[in-house]
Amino acid sequence: MNNEIKLGLCNPPEPIYLYVKNGESSGESYLWYHYDIEKDKTIPVQQKGLTGYLSELRVTAKEFKGKDNMKLDIVVAADEVYIIRTGIETNFAKTFLLSASQVYDFSKPLIIAATAGDENVVFCRLYDAATKVRIRREWNPSADWASLIADIQSRLGGISSSVGLSPEQPPHPQDLRVKYIRTLLDYPLDLVKEYLQFQDATSPSQLPVSKVDALVKNMCLAWAANYIENPNQAETSYQQQVVNLVTDGDDELTAINQWMQQLQAAQTGSA
Repeated sequence: MNNEIKLGLCNPPEPIYLYVKNGESSGESYLWYHYDIEKDKTIPVQQKGLTGYLSELRVTAKEFKGKDNMKLDIVVAADEVYIIRTGIETNFAKTFLLSASQVYDFSKPLIIAATAGDENVVFCRLYDAATKVRIRREWNPSADWASLIADIQSRLGGISSSVGLSPEQPPHPQDLRVKYIRTLLDYPLDLVKEYLQFQDATSPSQLPVSKVDALVKNMCLAWAANYIENPNQAETSYQQQVVNLVTDGDDELTAINQWMQQLQAAQTGSA
């Protein structure tokens, strides 16, 4: 990292705000823009994607015509700090939240892209910046948006709040593994700490892989108990739909997420 500070005139280190709109300027269409408050001027942005690290998600109340207008601020760390600000009820916000809810490792860069829909609608598409693979989740107009926001915020909260690590301790792969799976399953942190204490450990990184495997299995089967009454059936399902796929090279988080969706769909279908 270059720590040299350039002296002289410069622009203040303020975040760059991007606003979402399906608009047209001088015969060219655009999907987001800057706004120059001093000049009361819209400045279209021709690029449709922004690559960076999602660092924060917050809901902001902005006054408009005497009323509070709720906005979703998507804070992205890139070459500069960018804040994508959009209405909390917009299709862009909702499609972003659905896609971001499928991300369990925010230490990797993402591509946040705006895409035009019918008329003036703008949707969000999310991609893994390294693989360029789109991160998808089925459209759900009745999703619990507040819960999605809270869940994503909790994942962005850092390692220390998820597995009891000190802020100075660098993340270990086993700590990250437990963190993301625990978050996905909404498994109580106290039970993770209890398991670690029983193993005379303070973090998953201090355990052999077999013990972390056992912890992950315990967390998954505890979640599955809400959908499968027979413990043997739940364990068989976990072995087939998660363990076997991971052994064959599939991503563990993806396998667990798909397994969860299958069990939820099966219960809905039998209701």
